[in-house]
Amino acid sequence: MTKQGDAHDGDRTTDPIAIVDILNSGGMSQAVYVAAGLGIADVLAAGPKTSEQVASAVEAHADSIHRLLRAMASLGLCDEIEDGTFALTPLGTHLRSGVPGSVRSYALHWGGSMWPVWGGLLHSVKTGRNPRELVTRKDAFESLAGKPAAVHTFNDAMVEISSLVAPGVVRCCDFSGVARLADIGGGHGLLLSTILNAWPSLRGILVDQASVLEGARICLERASVADRCELVPGSFFESIPSGADAYLMKSVLHDWDDKRAGVILENCRQAMNGHGRLIIVERLLPERMEPLAEHRFVVASDLAMMVTVSGRERTESAFRALLHSAGFELTRVAGTSAHYSVIEARCG
Repeated sequence: MTKQGDAHDGDRTTDPIAIVDILNSGGMSQAVYVAAGLGIADVLAAGPKTSEQVASAVEAHADSIHRLLRAMASLGLCDEIEDGTFALTPLGTHLRSGVPGSVRSYALHWGGSMWPVWGGLLHSVKTGRNPRELVTRKDAFESLAGKPAAVHTFNDAMVEISSLVAPGVVRCCDFSGVARLADIGGGHGLLLSTILNAWPSLRGILVDQASVLEGARICLERASVADRCELVPGSFFESIPSGADAYLMKSVLHDWDDKRAGVILENCRQAMNGHGRLIIVERLLPERMEPLAEHRFVVASDLAMMVTVSGRERTESAFRALLHSAGFELTRVAGTSAHYSVIEARCG
């Protein structure tokens, strides 16, 4: 009798079951999304519970919750204990709401707004067009604008990602000699507030849409840096305020194709008037792909940019060319946390 797994114990680089595993893994993101949406991690935070107890707490079908909890256990988000209860793991705590390191909103954004858009990847690959625009005639940001709940989740998701990236940026960047730092498209200001707290003599300028800045004010006040930060409503496609010694952009350029990203950079150069530093925080694609987890992470983000906003992740050489076309010289690239890099440039 053949034991389970014996038929596929060979080299995973040649085994077709490896492809089946890849395909099956896509559905597991929905398991995480549903667990996040139901607040299962918050329920388990009080201590181990049976699936019936969890189902009662989240008002769901008991047997289905049992199966979902077992899926979570297979992902390391909870432990299935011998007495039939389930206990939250350290990894699973990051699906709790309102705790440091939470990525619950990111899970809700990925499994909610992002999930149906992935079905348009074939359309994007064949046409080079954003499938969301095919359906709604609007880009991703315009589509979100009419959905307050989705906007709230998106903004919270971006804050969560920024909270993972910000400590690495602070460690990586020396802001000595910088009196004013402008964060362009800085959202709710999590990254900027972290930098301001690390550099008490620094003052900040946060530039974003007026509707976004309402949430930024709360974030900056919570971080006790609101008195050192000016909020400037506006569009980086139109103009960028001058007067800063350094300009910061995190996850801005990857939302746009080279033409529109070039407009943003040209507006930065005009605001800088030949002086100061440009600091870009983005994920960097490797120049050559290999079957590595880190490469898969970044290329997945690149495909996500393709299907959601017609943007793209870029290699270091692509950034160098893009910056050069806008009148900048790339001066430094340094890896930081959460698969992000710091790319620094000066006016050429």
